[in-house]
Amino acid sequence: MGQPAKVLQLFKTLHRTRQQVFKNDKRALEARVKINEEFKKHKNETSPEKIKEMLKIGSDVELLLRTSVIQGIHTDHNTLQLVPRKDLLTENVPYCDAPTRKL
Repeated sequence: MGQPAKVLQLFKTLHRTRQQVFKNDKRALEARVKINEEFKKHKNETSPEKIKEMLKIGSDVELLLRTSVIQGIHTDHNTLQLVPRKDLLTENVPYCDAPTRKL
């Protein structure tokens, strides 16, 4: 896949992730503007090394958003309800004070 196709794929992936992560949060969904601004700002970049570096940064941001951001909803003056996405929920492994050594 050529670099222009990779850039377009990352652009679309960032927007899809933004829509999933910030679902029903109109204010946070405005991250769309920032994504668009960053891509427009660098649209004339021709250096393959610089493009590769920016693709890496964009991919890292997408991964961080997808795996680390949890929505919170103010339900009361001092209360915040967390709304984790299903893809963030994993099987909880109990903590063991005395782990056994695998042979």
